[in-house]
Amino acid sequence: MKNISKLKMLDPGSVREDFRQWFGTGLGRSLLASQRLAVERCISRYFGYHQLELLVDQDHGIAENSLLGHRIVAVPKLEEEAGDGVLVCEPHELPLVSDSIDLVVLHHTLDLSPQPHQALREACRVLRSGGHIVIVGFNPVSTWGLSKYLHRSRKAPWSGRFISAVRLEDWLNLLDLQLHEVNYSFYTPPAANLRWLSRLAFLNRLGKKLKLPLGAFYIIQAQKRVGGVIPLKPKWQRRAVTGNGAAVVQFTPYRKNEKS
Repeated sequence: MKNISKLKMLDPGSVREDFRQWFGTGLGRSLLASQRLAVERCISRYFGYHQLELLVDQDHGIAENSLLGHRIVAVPKLEEEAGDGVLVCEPHELPLVSDSIDLVVLHHTLDLSPQPHQALREACRVLRSGGHIVIVGFNPVSTWGLSKYLHRSRKAPWSGRFISAVRLEDWLNLLDLQLHEVNYSFYTPPAANLRWLSRLAFLNRLGKKLKLPLGAFYIIQAQKRVGGVIPLKPKWQRRAVTGNGAAVVQFTPYRKNEKS
């Protein structure tokens, strides 16, 4: 709970802006490129129509080449004019009706959200029965996790929460989501020098070959059980969530070849 408490003390807006800028650095671009490839491999097997991505900002999409027809992007703040399919909202208050999305992708959403439990619960709420959820997060059991511990910095990426995959598996189970697979990637240490990143690229090949759970990030794939019901009060929710509540947008799923 210490990581959650510390992040709540920081301004969520400044943390996200810091991450947005960090993704533009050499190290950030390298990590993001690796994540995009890994996510695309994961979602290439998924079918449906509505895809929701919960992002740090709209410029750093993570699942742009999926087979699903309708892509929705949710961001907490706009840096420019919103395009089609862009929602401006907090991840713990999604303005979508329940059971309407076929695939939900969370890109460091739980690492950065001041309410990670509620953010995951919201993602599960809008997911239809049988739909899939993909979570990308920082792995604390890695050279990056060690660097976070040593830096104790409030700058990106060390200001992220680094929730372990094992812990998230417990959260998913409480929400009646069936875990399918956990993959780890990006085994190189967080060297800002691109030359060093290139020299240490062999670690990526070695880590993947040995399937070591020590990559900088993990990708968790889970599925909402058919007929599953989200608990009204999960065990990890120790007190009621206060606030103005999420606005609800009527969201009617489109079906191809539907006769009028």
